[in-house]
Amino acid sequence: MRKITAILILAATILSCLLLSACGAKPDDPGKTDDPARTVPENVEVVFYHTMGANLRAVLTKYIAEFNKKYPTITITEQSVGGYDDVRNQVITELQAGKQPAIAYCYPDHVATYLRSKKVVDLNTYINDKNPEFGLTEAQMNDFISGYYAEGKSFGDESKMYTLPFSKSTEVMYYNKTFFDANGLSVPDHWFANGENDATSMEYVIKKIKEIDKTSIPLGYDSEANWFITMTEQLKTPYTQAAEKVEDRFLFNDDKNAEFLNKFRGWFLNGYMTTQAIYGAYTSGLFTNTKPNDDGIVIHSYISIGSSAGATYQCPSANDDGTYPFEVGIAQIPQADTSNKKVISQGPSICMLAQKDSKVNDAAWLFIKYLLTSPEFQAEFSMTSGYVPVIRSTFELDAYKEFLAGANYTKDGIAALSAKICMEQESNYFTSPAFVGSSDARDKVGELLVAYISAPEGTSAADLKKLFEDAYNRCVSLNK
Repeated sequence: MRKITAILILAATILSCLLLSACGAKPDDPGKTDDPARTVPENVEVVFYHTMGANLRAVLTKYIAEFNKKYPTITITEQSVGGYDDVRNQVITELQAGKQPAIAYCYPDHVATYLRSKKVVDLNTYINDKNPEFGLTEAQMNDFISGYYAEGKSFGDESKMYTLPFSKSTEVMYYNKTFFDANGLSVPDHWFANGENDATSMEYVIKKIKEIDKTSIPLGYDSEANWFITMTEQLKTPYTQAAEKVEDRFLFNDDKNAEFLNKFRGWFLNGYMTTQAIYGAYTSGLFTNTKPNDDGIVIHSYISIGSSAGATYQCPSANDDGTYPFEVGIAQIPQADTSNKKVISQGPSICMLAQKDSKVNDAAWLFIKYLLTSPEFQAEFSMTSGYVPVIRSTFELDAYKEFLAGANYTKDGIAALSAKICMEQESNYFTSPAFVGSSDARDKVGELLVAYISAPEGTSAADLKKLFEDAYNRCVSLNK
């Protein structure tokens, strides 16, 4: 009887192995195949989630049409899904239901969460494919800007490549150059004043602006999370770490972080600054506003810190005669310590999510490869948006050189001006650790900054400290 049972178990094991071999995949190893001879798929649909607005979708659809000339049997269905967090939330929901898209815009902390599903494809299985239709050449791999390319290996196992850079951006400081010049103001290069007359500090400049224009809100900052995280990087204070225990991953509940929030709180209470969440819209609208309110007062800011990819939104509308209400200047963001310059690396990467039909993933890869190795696509995408190209060959195109040469403050030139500032900051870029829960940390410190600086005047120190504790506890509970 035991012999019969053993024979049956052995037979079942062999059958299981044969079935796995026939499917060409290994368990929990999405995207891999035992068949090295991939072929171009036929009659498949690839769904791509992104956050592009109308101007960038026009570029994307143009290149989808070009892709279809080469691969007419592949249908690309692109969907704009709100902002980056909206993409993240929808992908998480659809992973649970097994209905995830084949390609998605992503940030590292998003992918760290997706990895729990074991449905994120290791792109090395395509990058290293021996079929030249699929694999990348050494020249194509080396064409990627190294810092952007390395981000795909930042998930604890450098043998795996879970993302490729799509386009990159960072934060820059837009300022009303006309106003600054007229009032003899210096462009601030650091946050906090070293003495009352530190004219190149943000603290000094926004106070002076308020004295000159009492109805203004001198500074607008779009991303509260970016501001908090960037300050911890500039000041070398605790934020997060990729630790095994959930309780050890979140480090931001620290008195040193409360110090800079207390300074920002003072700025807010004095009417010197606002943020997107407090203002209720992107602060670029406050920066470019030239329309009086019901009392006949034009309320606007004179400094706006936001994404380099949103440069065109920081340019005011032209007057009827073609002139502009004011000239926009763009500079690097202020630093806490000019000897430790840091600015956040942003802009979407791309990840691939495993599909029931592996041919869909094959088709998705061909589309990814087509876009990311095309200097023409990267150039047009950058020229439309202000994002920085991720491959070096883009910078050799005559059209892109001409684009950068035309940098100015007008609607036609501000994206180039923004891209040039981004390139100047390349050595200062940083990314935060990516792990399960890092996305929650980002959300919670953004909410923390808003709650802290906008708490009513007279709020006790104990109640302000509790905001930190609540944000930490929420991060821990979400990841238990």
